[in-house]
Amino acid sequence: MTKRFRFDSSEMIYLTDKLMGAASSRYSIVVQVARRAKRCRYETVESIDDPMLKPVQRALMEMTDELTEPELLQD
Repeated sequence: MTKRFRFDSSEMIYLTDKLMGAASSRYSIVVQVARRAKRCRYETVESIDDPMLKPVQRALMEMTDELTEPELLQD
């Protein structure tokens, strides 16, 4: 039987709110998160932290960790 990842939706909502506060539009957030998730998906190195973490969730967490660099949210 496979082990299921416990998804904490309140944490993801909090991270999303932090990103929305830092960006000028929702569209730019969606595009940046999608690009980061696509890059995470195709990386050959597996995440040691949590292999069951989905690429979009990982991208959200990485981007909120890097909020101190405003050029991440610009096109």
